[in-house]
Amino acid sequence: MGEFSIANSPYTYINDSDWPSEAVGVHHVVVRKSFLRRLCVPLTAVSLLANSVYLFLVKEQSVSVLCWSFLLTGFLLILSLWKPVYKESVIIMPAFGVQLETHYSSGRIVRSFVPVGKILKPVLLECVTPVTCYWSLSLIVRGEEELMLVFKELHPPLKILVPIWKALCAAIDYRGKPDAFREDG
Repeated sequence: MGEFSIANSPYTYINDSDWPSEAVGVHHVVVRKSFLRRLCVPLTAVSLLANSVYLFLVKEQSVSVLCWSFLLTGFLLILSLWKPVYKESVIIMPAFGVQLETHYSSGRIVRSFVPVGKILKPVLLECVTPVTCYWSLSLIVRGEEELMLVFKELHPPLKILVPIWKALCAAIDYRGKPDAFREDG
């Protein structure tokens, strides 16, 4: 019972198991706010203010240069504030299934549920692209041609994925054994 967390550079992992007898496992991966982004917002605001003062004081200068400057400052402001996904959660209910949630900064939450009977196996995969390499947690689902990604938007490191993978493996093994989670037997 209680809360367990791991902090890694851009992500924080929170294992929240406040449910009775830990029958439900709630795992959150949260995007941490970076210092650079917090610094970028005030600098962009100062740049916007400086452009406004410049426009007010020097009226005969080129308007096109000033417009491009405003456009660039606005783009920097949007870029520094834009974070489409701030949290993804995995809710594991061994008797029922797995609920996957993606929380967007706009307030929208996308949920999907996979019944435990359809999950064949959770797998950790190493994904290699021409630019980067990262780990991914996926579910092999009965009747689906493709793997179902657990974290669709975020790419947490292996250190965060392993506890979630172990909890998913335990939930899948629980399905056939009613006393699998009991400590006395």
